[in-house]
Amino acid sequence: MQMPEPDQSILARKARIVERLDAALPGRVIHKEAEVRAYECDALTAYRCPPLAVVLPASTEEVSALLKICHDEGVPVVPRGAGTSLAGGSLPTADSVILGVSRMNEVLETDYDNRFIRVQTGRTNLSVTGAVQEDGFFYAPDPSSQLACAIAGNIAMNSGGAHCLKYGVTTNNLLGVRMVMMDGTIVDLGGAHMDAGGLDLLGVICGSEGQLGIVTEATLRILHQPEGARPVLIGYDSNEVAGACVSDIIKAGVLPVAIEFMDAPCIRATEDFAKAGYPDCEALLIVEVEGSDAEIAEQLEKITQIARRHNPVELREARDTDEAARIWLGRKSAFGAMGSINDYMCLDGTIPVNELPFVLKRIGELSREYGLEVANVFHAGDGNMHPLILFNANQDGQLDLCERLGAEILKLCVEVGGCLTGEHGVGIEKRDLMSHQYAPADLEAQMAVKDVFDPKWLLNPAKVFPLDASQTRRAQGIAAE
Repeated sequence: MQMPEPDQSILARKARIVERLDAALPGRVIHKEAEVRAYECDALTAYRCPPLAVVLPASTEEVSALLKICHDEGVPVVPRGAGTSLAGGSLPTADSVILGVSRMNEVLETDYDNRFIRVQTGRTNLSVTGAVQEDGFFYAPDPSSQLACAIAGNIAMNSGGAHCLKYGVTTNNLLGVRMVMMDGTIVDLGGAHMDAGGLDLLGVICGSEGQLGIVTEATLRILHQPEGARPVLIGYDSNEVAGACVSDIIKAGVLPVAIEFMDAPCIRATEDFAKAGYPDCEALLIVEVEGSDAEIAEQLEKITQIARRHNPVELREARDTDEAARIWLGRKSAFGAMGSINDYMCLDGTIPVNELPFVLKRIGELSREYGLEVANVFHAGDGNMHPLILFNANQDGQLDLCERLGAEILKLCVEVGGCLTGEHGVGIEKRDLMSHQYAPADLEAQMAVKDVFDPKWLLNPAKVFPLDASQTRRAQGIAAE
């Protein structure tokens, strides 16, 4: 069968756009078919689409020049950090230009007196702490992908991590941004201090998934490293009992720096993968506290008392830094360990902590109903769940079955008073579930905000909002020119 010839008008348009981009940003444009395929998907690999072109600017000014051209040509722009999005947040469309920030990775300013660091947003999460740790400081948000993920994506998705229970997520540690609007206008929001005056536009930008502008620089709060930290490992014979223990710890007013949860499938996989020395049990909690030796001892005494009331099969307190590192090794290796044995889809629903026992029980029931195993590993302290649905990507119908089970789990999170996402974002994964959480008037209000920032709806198209609504809004924006 002979393939149809490409539309000559489309080829001419692509050639013109690439020529303009290359003239403005020489050496920054990737457009050959074989080369752009490296950018056809992010970590949600079930969906792929090569973009029209990829541009890798190195400064705010270059981002502005790129956006002015795309705005003038009516070309959609998909911002991309490190491509670690698990919700399809940086999935391109065929008519879009990917704007990658990987070359924008410099530290621009460090101020220990006022406890902030200003960086370009292509810098990786872990390297922010790396820039200040020798001076006794750290950057608190620590997603599992922190070795690779970029600050740009952390801001877009309002990422958290294991230690967000005590220190908060990205929005609690973001002081200011420099952002480029779709028409190329450069704006500064916030600054080197908490709670800037006027409208809280910084709060609107953080978590907006690249819908409103391209954040090129970020001013981040850095903190003094604690005197010490110590985790305790607690094993139980059921998910529900472990969930009840988490709820009781929170109700007791104890504030650990982290409470992490892993269930039996995840425990087995991580033990085979990382050899962390985990017990053979149905559910595992890692609870970490920090402070002075006296503070640590006091907190751990309260936590272990609560844990023992639920009859743990094992309770192990780290005695030194090596044992502490081994306790965390398995948790930090969990996603890689699961990926080594099976295809999986990682969800991101958030629930009230007191609903953990019920939700874990119901996820088990749904798993059996759909015939797909679900492994649970998540930030239990703030109810940010990450069920991993295991499936066979090479078997017809399995992806669809997996997505339907995922939708049921996310709907369950909303029904018990939670929400669709805690830190991965909506992307394309949850866009058609937005109407399950939000009423039409709520969605309209959110889309009206995008109308103000991006009237043509060119930034990160086909994400966050139900697809029909996005396409209608974009058509209206184009018609209004």
